[in-house]
Amino acid sequence: MYGLNTAKVIIIAHRGASGYLPEHTLAGKALAYGMGSDFIEQDVVLTNDNHAVVLHDIYLDAVTNVAEVFPRRARQDGHFYVIDFSLSELRSLNLTERIDPQTKSAVYPGRFPVYSSRFEIATLAEEIELIQGLNKSTGNNIGLYTEIKSPGWHREHGTDISKIVLNVLREKGYSKWSDNIYVECFDPEELKRLRLELSSQLKLIQLIGENQRLESDADYEFLRTPQGLKEIASYADGIAPSLQQIVTGRDESGQFMFSSLTDDAHQIGLKVHVYTFSKDDLPPFADDFRELLVAFLNHSGVDGLFTDYPDYAVAAKYGVPRPAGK
Repeated sequence: MYGLNTAKVIIIAHRGASGYLPEHTLAGKALAYGMGSDFIEQDVVLTNDNHAVVLHDIYLDAVTNVAEVFPRRARQDGHFYVIDFSLSELRSLNLTERIDPQTKSAVYPGRFPVYSSRFEIATLAEEIELIQGLNKSTGNNIGLYTEIKSPGWHREHGTDISKIVLNVLREKGYSKWSDNIYVECFDPEELKRLRLELSSQLKLIQLIGENQRLESDADYEFLRTPQGLKEIASYADGIAPSLQQIVTGRDESGQFMFSSLTDDAHQIGLKVHVYTFSKDDLPPFADDFRELLVAFLNHSGVDGLFTDYPDYAVAAKYGVPRPAGK
C-alpha cells in the first residue's frame, strides 16, 4: 500500500533534476527541490586553486564549451581537466546538457537543448547556500548527498579533496552524524580515511561499482558479499549499489526478482540507496519507468532511490499521478 512502507524511502535527486535541466546546474537543483526530493546530490571535484566545484567528471569535455573557449588547454589524452583551470576560468564556460565530445550531439536527445541557454559551474558552497536558503524560505529540511570524486587522482595532483570538502561542509554547518547529509565515495580506502584519520562523524555511504569500470581499486564483487558488507559496516552507514546489482531478472509471471544484497545489508545495519532511475536510460530488464519505480518502492526493501526524474519518483512514492507532461 502506498504511503506506508514507501513513505520511508528517500528520493535523491541525481545531479539535480537532471532529466529536465543540465546536470549540476543551480537551476536543476532548484527544480529538484521544488519537485519534492528528500536529498539533492552534489558530485565534487577541485580546481587548480583548490575550490570545490560541483561537476560529475574530473574533466570538462562532456558538459561545457571548454574546447571552444580554451582550445589549447587539453592534455595529451585530449581531455580538458577541471584541475587545470582556476575557478575564474571555469566561470567563463557555459555548462550544458551532457554531450558526446566527439560528435557534439546530446547523450539524451529528449532532454534540455544543448547550449540553448546560459548555465554556470557552481561551487559546493554556493549550492549549499541555495539549498539552505530554500530550506529557510519553505520551512522544509531537504538534505545534501555529497560525493567525493576520484580522491586518489586528486592526491596524485597534489590536492586533498576530502579535507577541502569536509572544511566546506563544516563551515556550512554539517559536521555531525545527525546532520541532514550523506557523504558518498566509490573508494573504500578514502571512506575509511574520512572516518578514522579525518575523524568525520557524517553519515558515509559506500558506492558499489563494477570491477571493470575502475572507479577505484576496490573489489566491488567482494564488497557485495556478506563478508564485504561486514567490512563496509566498520566504517560506513550504508551502501549505494546499482539497479543491476539489486534486480536479478523477472520470474515467469513477469515480476522483478531481487538479489539478497538489500537483506544482507540490512542485517548488519547498513542503509541501501540504489542508483540510477531514469526514464530515458532504463535497464534491460525494464520497459516501463513507473512500473520499475513502484516495484522498488513496494517490494525491494531498499531505503532510497537516486533518480534523474524526482517528480516521477515522488509521485510513485505517494501513489499519486505525476503532473501532466511528457
